[in-house]
Amino acid sequence: MRQYEVMYILNSGLEEEANTALVNKFSDLIANQGGEITKTDIWGKRRLAYEVDDVRDGFYVVLKFKGEPAAAEELDRIFKITDGVLRHIIIREDE
Repeated sequence: MRQYEVMYILNSGLEEEANTALVNKFSDLIANQGGEITKTDIWGKRRLAYEVDDVRDGFYVVLKFKGEPAAAEELDRIFKITDGVLRHIIIREDE
């Protein structure tokens, strides 16, 4: 299993419940793919460095997990098709 770090930015215009639901959805996806979440860090609402789709603020979440490459690929695919996700990045941490 490899160690990954994921950062994603959700649209800050979403309700608090919607943000929580998306965070849980992505965490459950990793668990269902056989991964293990080691740390979840919710930064909350912050100003973006530049506007994305006319949005100035985003809801930042950083999480670390251990899993197979297939889990990271599936997470990337889900990020791309989920409304409300402004930006995301998945980084494999070298040991």
